Amino acid sequence: MDIKRKDFIRRYTDAARVRQSYLIYHRKVLEFVIQLEICINEKWFAVVRYDTAHGYAHRDYLHPDGRIDKTPIFYSNYNEALTFVEEDIKNNWQLYQEHFIKEVAQNDGR
Repeated sequence: MDIKRKDFIRRYTDAARVRQSYLIYHRKVLEFVIQLEICINEKWFAVVRYDTAHGYAHRDYLHPDGRIDKTPIFYSNYNEALTFVEEDIKNNWQLYQEHFIKEVAQNDGR
């Protein structure tokens, strides 16, 4: 079968990385997971995860307190959605990181 899985980690800094996984069949994306992870006090946290679980492309914003905000991504196919996701993470990972760290600090101050 010509289905190929690609898995890799892209590091932005020592404390920020993106974990990526795709399942592709003849240049058609069948599923994907892209997750921004940051390290705080030597512990890694998932901050934002884009995936195609549940049969549709969506973003999960993962809060430090365990809440998850799920937002659908409306594209006609997973190839287009994946292109959007890769650009969003590349352009906004620092904002996602800052927001998560602020939430951690707010939760610690309670």
